[in-house]
Amino acid sequence: MNLLLGVALVLGLMIMIHEWGHFIMARLFKVRVDVFSIGFGPRLFGWKSGDTDWRVSALPFGGYVRMAGQDMSDVDAGDKPPTGSSDELMSKPRWQRALISFAGPAVNLIFPVLAMAILFIAVGVPHSAYLDKPVQVVALSSKSAPQTSPFHPGDKILSLNNVKNPTWEQAAKIFREETPGGHVSAEVENAGERHTVQTALPDAATADRLLGYPPLLPVLDEVAQGSPADRAGLKEGDAIQSANGEKIQYWGQFVERVRGSEGKPVQLDLLRNGQTVHTQVTPAQGATESGEKIYQVGVAVRDQTSYRREGLGEGLHDAVGLTGERISETVSVVAKLFTGRVSVKQLQGVVGISRAAGEAVRKGALAVLSLMVLISVNLGILNLLPIPILDGGNILLLAIEGAMRRDLSMAFKERFVQVGFVFLLAIMAYAVYNDVMRMLPIHS
Repeated sequence: MNLLLGVALVLGLMIMIHEWGHFIMARLFKVRVDVFSIGFGPRLFGWKSGDTDWRVSALPFGGYVRMAGQDMSDVDAGDKPPTGSSDELMSKPRWQRALISFAGPAVNLIFPVLAMAILFIAVGVPHSAYLDKPVQVVALSSKSAPQTSPFHPGDKILSLNNVKNPTWEQAAKIFREETPGGHVSAEVENAGERHTVQTALPDAATADRLLGYPPLLPVLDEVAQGSPADRAGLKEGDAIQSANGEKIQYWGQFVERVRGSEGKPVQLDLLRNGQTVHTQVTPAQGATESGEKIYQVGVAVRDQTSYRREGLGEGLHDAVGLTGERISETVSVVAKLFTGRVSVKQLQGVVGISRAAGEAVRKGALAVLSLMVLISVNLGILNLLPIPILDGGNILLLAIEGAMRRDLSMAFKERFVQVGFVFLLAIMAYAVYNDVMRMLPIHS
């Protein structure tokens, strides 16, 4: 049930929003729309409103808007050639047709802004609950040698750069804004005794470098399918007790052991449903967003979520900023796919996305919204690629025709679309193959 509901909420809604963009722009330019379909293939059910047949079709792998008098080379053009009527698509100027193609991806990129702004204003910005807690040093990282951290376990930070009783979020902000070599002054209490600490920030100083690990327990919230952790049998809810014989009390300690493993197997003791489980996991090399090479196993920490409500202006500002970050990340990944810096094995097909949608429904509304935002941005960016059959490919053809001041031949456009269709089918088939391989026992 979670799977079906997830597909309907995430894939169905995102496809509907995309096609709605095409529909609205087409109607704005007075183009008659004959069919608005969620899915391809035979019509399952729907209704007729005005000139438009609103339908759900048998193959739920996309959708389309069929406009009157479409170019006959289009995959979803139907069997009625243009007649020259003023309400047909091919009767409109090329710039209008280009805007109609652009409107679908544009709406996909606008949706995350609106969705997140509503969330931030009505409910609040989601963030780790520990960030609202006052800073207390619970355990120092092995990187926090005495010469880099003047703090000690048990220290309660009463003030930090004149900020009284700073939270972890405020402390992180202070360190981000302070230039390397700058000084930090703190008032500290430990075992009833108070003293003042002054220290110069080392290069790349972070809150965990100086203040130790955040107070996050080493409990797994998510295990990525096909990851080293998945292959080692780790499961959601597992509590890490020790790594290579060293006691693990906080999540940062586990992360540090994995990243310092140099790819060698890590022996783990887990607590699962009250029983101790012994296993080993072999970290694989990955990369951070900044490109730094690290070892990782493909797990996420269980973290409580808190919300901080924002006003209209601040909510919109943060929603635009986060959407911009998602767009930048997506563009970066696409570029790395084409340059070979990211393996195509990372692609997920409809099976993988459907499973992710079902899992998001199980976790709750925030997980569903997060996945919808991610998929919406991906749909927007990928559809703008200048690949035949996609919106970007159609815009490219219209630009070429505009530069030539004449229409390309029907034979050329049909071949152009066929090449794109075969290319996308191959990509989809490979992505589904990856999905299936990740589900096989040898990969889990």
